[in-house]
Amino acid sequence: MNFLAHLFLGPKEPEQALGSLLGDFVRGPVERLDLPQGVRDGIWLHRRIDVFTDAHPLVRRSRERVSPERRRYAGIMIDMFYDHLLARHWQSFSDQPLEQFTQDIYAVLLDQQSIIPEQAWPTISRMAKNDWLSSYARLHNLHRALDNISLRLKRANPLPGSAQELEQDYPGFEADFMAYMPQVMAYATDQAADFNRSTAVSVVSSDATSAPESGVSPKA
Repeated sequence: MNFLAHLFLGPKEPEQALGSLLGDFVRGPVERLDLPQGVRDGIWLHRRIDVFTDAHPLVRRSRERVSPERRRYAGIMIDMFYDHLLARHWQSFSDQPLEQFTQDIYAVLLDQQSIIPEQAWPTISRMAKNDWLSSYARLHNLHRALDNISLRLKRANPLPGSAQELEQDYPGFEADFMAYMPQVMAYATDQAADFNRSTAVSVVSSDATSAPESGVSPKA
């Protein structure tokens, strides 16, 4: 899943939403990252969604649709194809218009500049300025995005022109995506509920531990 999908699937609390995006920019154990807990929670969920996605039979079937000469880069291609398909079918999954969602999420991200890692800020600021998330709905922008990714890779690669593979088997990729999306939405919701429950338990335990010592019971 790419930027749009992770931001859609992730929690909407600001720090957690930021973490949903930062999963593509930070490395190492989540608990050791020098970031607020909410951001770490979002990164944790991002990684769980990536694991679920990589192992899913429908996603694997999409990768198998990619030509042998580009199969090594199928992961990048399918991430981008699925963001395009999410943007195109947005109303099937959200009651909020795509344009409103993207403007709201840009505001949430930009408001947190002070805690965004240096390596992520240029990408996030360009994303908001050029409205990358909404632009994925248009095929010519998908072509441009994949061609630009090709330029950023260190090795020569066959990504230029790779969006043509989506166009050549659009119904197939679309069918995979439409069957997969409700499943990953349910998974993301369950995983987010798990860490929210864990956070609530932690807060209650902390409050109980820090209760003032006196002869009066806190429940009195």
